[in-house]
Amino acid sequence: MNSITRRTVLKASSALAAAGMVGVPALAQEIEELVIAYNVNLPSWDPTVGPSAVNPTIQGLYQSVFDMFIHQNPDLSFAPGLITDWGWNEDRSQIFMDVREGVTWHNGDPFTAEDVAWSLERAGNPETGNPIQFVWGTIGNFSVDGNRVTADVKQFDPTIFKWMAFLTGYVMPKKYFEEVGAEGFEAAPIGTGPYMVDRFERNAFVRLKANENYWNGAPEFKTVTIKFVTDSASRVAEVESGNSHVTLEMPYEEYDRLKGRAGLAGSDRPISDIGMIFINDVDVMLDPNVRKAMAHAIDKPLIVERLLSGYGVPIDTLQTPEYVAFDPSITVEHNPDKARELLAASGYSPDNPVRFTIQTTRGFKPKDYEIIQAIVGLWRQVGIKAEIEVYEIAKHFELRAADQLAPAAFYNWGNAVGDPTTSTGFAMFGPSPHSVWDGEELVNKIAPLWGEADEDKRIQGWKDVDRFVAENALVIPLMQYVQPILHSDQVKVVQHASGALLPHLMTRA
Repeated sequence: MNSITRRTVLKASSALAAAGMVGVPALAQEIEELVIAYNVNLPSWDPTVGPSAVNPTIQGLYQSVFDMFIHQNPDLSFAPGLITDWGWNEDRSQIFMDVREGVTWHNGDPFTAEDVAWSLERAGNPETGNPIQFVWGTIGNFSVDGNRVTADVKQFDPTIFKWMAFLTGYVMPKKYFEEVGAEGFEAAPIGTGPYMVDRFERNAFVRLKANENYWNGAPEFKTVTIKFVTDSASRVAEVESGNSHVTLEMPYEEYDRLKGRAGLAGSDRPISDIGMIFINDVDVMLDPNVRKAMAHAIDKPLIVERLLSGYGVPIDTLQTPEYVAFDPSITVEHNPDKARELLAASGYSPDNPVRFTIQTTRGFKPKDYEIIQAIVGLWRQVGIKAEIEVYEIAKHFELRAADQLAPAAFYNWGNAVGDPTTSTGFAMFGPSPHSVWDGEELVNKIAPLWGEADEDKRIQGWKDVDRFVAENALVIPLMQYVQPILHSDQVKVVQHASGALLPHLMTRA
């Protein structure tokens, strides 16, 4: 025991020493260095490549350093970013983008239209590893004339400009990246964003310093340190003790306990992030009775009320009420008796339960593990015995990309642009690397919608798909999240409806 204790102490001392280099804030004094306890590690600094590029939670880190083609305001409305104007020509055979002038990269190089053209061309190249390549690949043959970039539309995608404000929609530095290569960029990343990377300790923290020449105005906090604290209880302790000024995604009872305490404050709002259970079309999930029984057995309002303290909106499709394709008439009732009937039709009962594994994170989102525990308990009552397997969020992305998730897997899906292609589409379209349901019938329903030019017809088509998905229980949506942010009352936090925690929007209270 002494040996274990000593090792533990030494390990903790080393971690504290590393963190000590970033400073320990005192809540009673004016904040010079903003310290944030973040809920996820940063696997890579390239925001356009690999599984981390489509992790919504990491986008706040990326948007601190890099700019997107098109900016998105905290209310999710679109605004000029590194491109100031954009659109299609009359027959939609070409797109155009006007590039912002007078911007510089963090190393002092001028930002140019060539950077925009190169970034889009790189994103559309299947060899570069962009997980949204199939979106970016719909445009090509880029041409630069002054500050205007044009490109041919190889396949019409009505959402192409929305993606320029969404996952992987970041502009990369052509000249610098070609000089240093992927490894050099990882070691010393640069962007045009509000902060520059000052120091990065993998799995520990990143220190950012303000970009005083930022085109959209220098941020108020000149130094920001983001600690990677994946355990929710530890994040709460960070802010409660004063070692960090801001944190997010903690148990709601802890949020309620602390948000009114002297020296602390809270911010919470619904965000474009939903909790859902992926259904992989393997093993027992090929039985529609099993899937439907799973859905009917879950009491979503009860889970939101009991486990999330009411901080959530129960939903039955992959659209939240704010999304353009939300259809309130699509519902899945909580009906345990119906669940039992469905299972009995396939030969299952509480005495002879259907068995499978469900995967979940633990502490990544508020009460994620506890939610799955509660659902497994509800399932057990009707004849479903699910074993829980805990994994890290990075493992989820790895397994999902390889289509190797368990038969059921809990996840949070973000859709900051509110378009059905980025919720139902990519989550449920079999050829998408983000889907694990490969059923041909659903693929055939979705495929024509990608390039539908008639907007009313396109949205109605997605509503029809959502109804089909709900009626066949091809995925189980649970709730729209309300994001809790606990912070020092000396910090004014502007929440972004995408869920991204953005230090450049924070100011002194």
